[in-house]
Amino acid sequence: MIEKILEDSKALLKGHFLLTSGRHSEFYVEKIKIINDPKYVEKLCDLLAEKLSNYDCDVIVGPAYGGIVLAYEVAKKLNKKFVFTQRKDEKMSIRSGFDIKKGDKAIIIEDIITTGGSVKEVIETLLNNQIEVKAIGAIVDRSGGKVDFGYDLVALLTMNIESWEAKDCPLCKNNVSLVKPGASDKK
Repeated sequence: MIEKILEDSKALLKGHFLLTSGRHSEFYVEKIKIINDPKYVEKLCDLLAEKLSNYDCDVIVGPAYGGIVLAYEVAKKLNKKFVFTQRKDEKMSIRSGFDIKKGDKAIIIEDIITTGGSVKEVIETLLNNQIEVKAIGAIVDRSGGKVDFGYDLVALLTMNIESWEAKDCPLCKNNVSLVKPGASDKK
């Protein structure tokens, strides 16, 4: 079903892509194609909420920007509070104004995981605020299950999509044009 949504939404792209992590890949999951259509968001978040419903938590956390819509929808379905994190001065932080307190238990919702860098930043931010991490939910784990956060990772789809450092990229060596899809404040 997840593969069908990626196909129907035209979210799985083939080419030569610069990922948010700085790595290069032949495939890219264009999450905006999914998030652009509420029916896809609803289906995916229904599945995530179902898979995460047995985790004891108080709050669902989504990193800006890709995780915000998904985390909000999962929070709504699980009847939990919602917050998001964002980068401020190149450091991940909890967006001010949210009602979140020490001792709260959190589930992090991410869209696409490649290296897990953004989720690791969110975990560190939560732990620094004495918020307990219970699990991570994601639409696609493109690492093939290789990323270990030290917490349960519940991905709707696990794909083994290869990525390379620029110096090792076979597409660069073959002079395939590099595209930087999407946008991120990650540096």
